Amino acid sequence: MYRFLLTPRWWGINVFVLLAIPFCIFMGSWQLSRFEDRVATHTAAEKAPDPARQASAPLDSLLPVDTKTSGRQATASGTYGEQFLVPGRLLDGKSGAYVLTLLHTEGGKALPVVRGWLPTGRKAPAAPTGDVTVTGSLQASENDQTDGAHTDGGLPSGQVGIISAASLVNLVPYQVYDAWITLPTAAATTGLTAVPATAPPNTGLDLKAFQNLGYTGEWFVFAGFVVFMWFRLVRREAETARDMRLGIYEAEESSTPVR
Repeated sequence: MYRFLLTPRWWGINVFVLLAIPFCIFMGSWQLSRFEDRVATHTAAEKAPDPARQASAPLDSLLPVDTKTSGRQATASGTYGEQFLVPGRLLDGKSGAYVLTLLHTEGGKALPVVRGWLPTGRKAPAAPTGDVTVTGSLQASENDQTDGAHTDGGLPSGQVGIISAASLVNLVPYQVYDAWITLPTAAATTGLTAVPATAPPNTGLDLKAFQNLGYTGEWFVFAGFVVFMWFRLVRREAETARDMRLGIYEAEESSTPVR
């Protein structure tokens, strides 16, 4: 009854099933490991001391930015230069823009400094002149997954959609640090509001973490569905073969009236 499993058509179906099941299990296990990694980093972050409360350190000693140095207080000295607005940024549910000023350091590279946030339509205050020393929370360069990031281009002059060295080097003729800092306080006279530091990407139990858990379930469901459909097709084929052997299938066809 099951000799049909050895036919070329069923060889193709069987090979597909034998490849699809381990692939689905592998992908489900990988998504589950991603979720477990996020749980582990979340647990480690809760046990670790608050980066913002640790003593400040020179900028270069904290680079490159990783999960351990993100949020640390970094110190740099230099003079402020070009200033940009980063539009489309929310703070306390209100829309506005970050005021991003490049700090020219003694090493020749510029450090993006978010001096604060302004409501939409407000004019950004000028940066302090002369030599300055700033201390702020160190942040990794943004990417297209960052909330509020604008990567489609078309922004007016003096605006940038994403805080990253890759985007800023196209606007200024010198090197830019692959990191940025946000100042913890803003002078009341400037009308700016301090921008709080954010957790490093791909850490913590955020929406993306639970998406990984959801994808885990989906891949295991796919594996079960492949097995279910294979058994369903085998059973249907076996029943058809049995009916043809008993002559039931042919009898039904011959008794069907021709219209």
